[in-house]
Amino acid sequence: MSDSIDHLAIQTIRGLSMDAVQKANSGHPGTPMALAPLGWALFDKVRSHDPARPDWANRDRFVLSCGHASMLQYSLLYLAGYGLTLDDIKDFRQWGSKTPGHPEYGHTDGVEITTGPLGQGFATAVGMAMAERHLAERFNRDGFEVIDHHTWVIASDGDIMEGVASEAASLAGHLKLGKLVVFWDDNRITIDGSLDLSFSEDVLARFASHGWHTLSIEDGNDLEAIVAASEAAKADPRPTFVRVRTVIGYPSPNKQDTASAHGAPLGEDEITLTKEAMKWSDEPFYVPEQMADATAAIRARGEEASSAWDRKMDAYSATYPSEASALRQVLAGELTSGWDKSLPEFEASEKGLATRAASGKIVAALTDSLPELVGGSADLTGSNKTKLPGVSDFRMESQEALPSRNVYWGIREHAMAAAVNGMALHGGVVPFGATFLVFSDYMRPSIRLGALMGVKSRFVFSHDSIGLGEDGPTHQPIEHLAVLRAIPGFAVLRPGDANETRECWKAMLNYDGPAAIVLTRQNVPTLDRSVYAGAEGAAQGGYVIHDTAGGSPEVVLIATGSELSIALEGAKKLEAQGRKVRVVSMPCTELFESQSIEYRESVLPKALTARVVIEAGSRFGWERYAGADGGFVTVDGFGASAPYEVLYEKYGITPDGVVAAAESVL
Repeated sequence: MSDSIDHLAIQTIRGLSMDAVQKANSGHPGTPMALAPLGWALFDKVRSHDPARPDWANRDRFVLSCGHASMLQYSLLYLAGYGLTLDDIKDFRQWGSKTPGHPEYGHTDGVEITTGPLGQGFATAVGMAMAERHLAERFNRDGFEVIDHHTWVIASDGDIMEGVASEAASLAGHLKLGKLVVFWDDNRITIDGSLDLSFSEDVLARFASHGWHTLSIEDGNDLEAIVAASEAAKADPRPTFVRVRTVIGYPSPNKQDTASAHGAPLGEDEITLTKEAMKWSDEPFYVPEQMADATAAIRARGEEASSAWDRKMDAYSATYPSEASALRQVLAGELTSGWDKSLPEFEASEKGLATRAASGKIVAALTDSLPELVGGSADLTGSNKTKLPGVSDFRMESQEALPSRNVYWGIREHAMAAAVNGMALHGGVVPFGATFLVFSDYMRPSIRLGALMGVKSRFVFSHDSIGLGEDGPTHQPIEHLAVLRAIPGFAVLRPGDANETRECWKAMLNYDGPAAIVLTRQNVPTLDRSVYAGAEGAAQGGYVIHDTAGGSPEVVLIATGSELSIALEGAKKLEAQGRKVRVVSMPCTELFESQSIEYRESVLPKALTARVVIEAGSRFGWERYAGADGGFVTVDGFGASAPYEVLYEKYGITPDGVVAAAESVL
């Protein structure tokens, strides 16, 4: 390369990456060094973005799926003028810095997603592209393509090997997400050594079989080839997968193309040799003065692009005022006004309704009142009751008549959860995915990442206990509620009847973070709310649904989901014995813990220590409410195959079982 701005920028990225990792004595220098040309091409020549407006709605998204290469992204954000300073680069991986070890969404301007767990960025990007398609179909009009942008991804060998990436690639190819472009860093090195120790497949053939447009670049330093591939990707209606052959650690004389360049500092001596090979200043964190002009040029182009979009939006607003108002509302993350006014009220019934069936009726009502609701099930649409009636499905081709809203995720639970995160990150939609609760195990890495980012991902989990019956222990969730509740910031809502289901849906959609509603397969009574407290108490996470009249309670029964009606029947039996009983419905411990101390004390007074928890799942975690010596009507084995009525009897989840547990703590 000549001493052009491009050359200086690429060398600057390499130098900053080496120096930051060395100063921190921790990190991954080799991949940022190798990918410097690709990163610079994307930020300087390919992407439409405005560093002064990192949340500009029509920007091209950028996902560094190999988050360990974070110094590439930080160097690019610094050089592009996103607000990072050289001091921030010097504080790489330090307490409180804007440059943590892996990119963190919401922490550093210009970081679109938290990455690090390999494959997650790739799969999340699929959701971003899906959100772009939905919004374009819903809001674009002839001459007013107000939503029109791409999602650009850099992925490593490790990303490509992860199963979640394969699931997501299959889905993206099936849906023909033509605005999605993935560059695969083919450096043939992993931590263990040469890639051929563990991986030998024909990756391009695999992606071609998924329905992707595939390209190959033999030299990762070839800027012209990178730009040409990007233009070819834009012109193809399929998602594009670009193989880019790089040399990890390039141009380090002794460590390039070795595993040692991956996850450890190069060392002072090797950095000196590398900078000599680069003909670069040995001054740590050296940035040529000319880079200020490059930064100014990127910012100027960004301002021009975003300002042009503002003008287009103004014209769009004048021509299509209602559509423009709705677009601005959803992009701001606001739910459509009055979305909850048409939700059904359910009449009291002893026979009742499965909460999954009640949820299905609520989903049907939300289809019209909440047009930004987009999602579906992982091949369990009928079982989860998640079909949005009367709207279009996501299919292989974009549809002009109606925006795509129903998603058939296929049997891809892990990628489903990641893509839901991506849709939530993109904005403009209320995304959800659904499956059986037991299969949340397949989704947990994505769910955890959504919680770490605090994004508004929504999940519908049905068949929530041994109550699913004959399918047996492989399909009966036991520890799953406890596992999900253990994720910080993740709200798990398990309603006790049809009207609580409605209130839990409302609470879930209003929750400022990821959440799941957990539903029964079997019917449960729809409670008579003239006898028991109103279901709106579910919004507080826990509430007193029943107190024995005429005095302070002696024992409190805490129940969720299908066990709420069992607890109430147990309370009747205890009252017949002269006991005074309080029953607390606790559909969501996360919401309950967010209430004031005064409210929580009013529901569960500290003085009231005789407590019993009733839930058809593991008791793990309930000790904080019942105490170590509390009573538990729970399931702490793996279930069995039998009709659910038999299972509840055999496992003692009955009114009599509640009475026995209460007597044991009184």
